[in-house]
Amino acid sequence: MLRAPRLIAIIDPRNVASQRVATKIGLALEKRSAKNQLIYSARLLRATLSTGLSGDGADHVTVPRVGRTVTLVLVDAEGVVLGALPPFDVEVPWWPEVSDIVAAVRERHGIDVTVLRLLHADRPAQPGGHVTYAAQVFHPVPVAVELSPAVPVGVERSPAAPVGLQPSPAVPVRLQPSYGVTVGGGPEPRRAPWAVPGGPAASVAWALKELGRDDAVAVQQRTWNLSAIWRLDAGGETVAWLKQVPVFFAHEAPLLRLLSTAVPGLTPALLAAGDAGRMLLAHVPGEDRYEAGASFCAEVARDFHPLQEHYLTRVPELLAAGVPDNRFELDRIARAAAPWLDTIDGLAGLMDELPARLAAIEACGLPDTLVHGDLHPGNVRESAAGRVIVDWGDASVAHPAYDILRLTGDLPEPDAAALLEEWAARWRRSVPGCDPGTAVALIRPVAALRAAAVYQNFLDHIEHSERPYHESDVPERLTAAVAAAQLT
Repeated sequence: MLRAPRLIAIIDPRNVASQRVATKIGLALEKRSAKNQLIYSARLLRATLSTGLSGDGADHVTVPRVGRTVTLVLVDAEGVVLGALPPFDVEVPWWPEVSDIVAAVRERHGIDVTVLRLLHADRPAQPGGHVTYAAQVFHPVPVAVELSPAVPVGVERSPAAPVGLQPSPAVPVRLQPSYGVTVGGGPEPRRAPWAVPGGPAASVAWALKELGRDDAVAVQQRTWNLSAIWRLDAGGETVAWLKQVPVFFAHEAPLLRLLSTAVPGLTPALLAAGDAGRMLLAHVPGEDRYEAGASFCAEVARDFHPLQEHYLTRVPELLAAGVPDNRFELDRIARAAAPWLDTIDGLAGLMDELPARLAAIEACGLPDTLVHGDLHPGNVRESAAGRVIVDWGDASVAHPAYDILRLTGDLPEPDAAALLEEWAARWRRSVPGCDPGTAVALIRPVAALRAAAVYQNFLDHIEHSERPYHESDVPERLTAAVAAAQLT
């Protein structure tokens, strides 16, 4: 999961030198995928602080602070637009993170809102910028709150509709087809169920009922095309999480149920699963280890190996649970690469030799098994009780080398090489006669091609306004695949 507040706590917006670091991070992140940005930002922050800061001195440098400017377009339960709140700033620059938005609107205007979805951003990718969201209100907007007559990008106002302080326009104003409920039509077919008026409330009601505590309250944390996350608090502490995922992650709940018996304690406890991708997860104490180094990654690799070893002979169980079968990915990769063959140098050649490369990987004798799909330190929570691996939506049946490459991908080369050798030694013991070292060398470009196919699948299933989250990921991963192939 993408967790930005931890990084922002390091960056003091009142400190000019710290702001300079934050700005450098923001510029460098422009071409990073949404799921990789936070990991890279922590690494870049450490590197920048260790090498020092350039400039004329803290007293003479002016750097824009990191954060977002937010505009909320308020809608009622029917999707009727009530107007836009005045823009305001929040410190967390990551677009899916909305807890600070909800808190700011309550503090500034006395209004409780639920953020539904992204409508528009003034830049092609996060972080930061001026971001416009749709948000549902559940009570009439107080007369003292001035709703802007200005129409945000992507919102159409009827010429006869009143503006200003009216909580319920006499002439309904509705979001255009690309962004909301249309006049005389249905919602956008690819819209997530938690991104429509009433959707989040229905999911929260389900979670609270399943939790069975009268004192529990739900706090919205995140919403984007890959998930909606709510924190459930009771008795002054966090007790559970509501997570809702799209159809292409529907296997996460049955997989967690399966893993709870195979590797008790290594995954979050699934308290309940409902329709529309809803999951109620027990709270996992500890911290997400986004900034962890080689020693922690080595521990995660040791934790994870018995799980992959366990499923070497139990692939049918995974498939029966709905885990995607990604053992034969040539067609998926080819479809993602096809639009870019003439624009990315070397990609056509890589695709031509891909069948032979896949055959050589198979000849290394390392069987397919359960793959997490996004095994980095930020997806591992650690406490005194141990480590728990979270966020299993990208899981599939595939080659085990994909996970070790993801786990070591942000480490210094010597540390990564040492972990890869430890990983290879474990697999040589588990599967005598296999050649994991050669397999991992050959599979590097395939891992990047596979990631491109994953991002293309996201784009195929999300609505247009959400595409900035992943728009650049496909060509970026395809380009990385070509670069990796040149090294093997």
